Amino acid sequence: MRYQWIDEYLKSMNGVSSDFKEEWNWTRYLLGDKMFAAVCKNDQGIDSLITLKLEPVEGQFLRQQYEDIIPGYYMNKVHWNSIKADGNVPDDLLKDLLEKSYRLVLAGLTKKKQKELLGE
Repeated sequence: MRYQWIDEYLKSMNGVSSDFKEEWNWTRYLLGDKMFAAVCKNDQGIDSLITLKLEPVEGQFLRQQYEDIIPGYYMNKVHWNSIKADGNVPDDLLKDLLEKSYRLVLAGLTKKKQKELLGE
């Protein structure tokens, strides 16, 4: 995978936990019990996709700009997008998209849960 930094980067965000969903072959990154990103492995155990949540308009725009951004693999295709792990999406853009996904999911949690996860 081109984005070797992704696991450390996601785990450095406040309140993030991760697990490996064996039946899906995915490492999921969670805020509370809500997933905001996943690294999906192929049948050979190699990272193949990074899936994250975006506002629908932004996701659609980015899919038109980058051939390596596709509708969310096994996810709601309006809200979720997958990025090919061996693709050409710039690191800075991917970091920005992961942060946006994090903020979107965080905003959907109760204020109490947000404070708990952020350590406030």
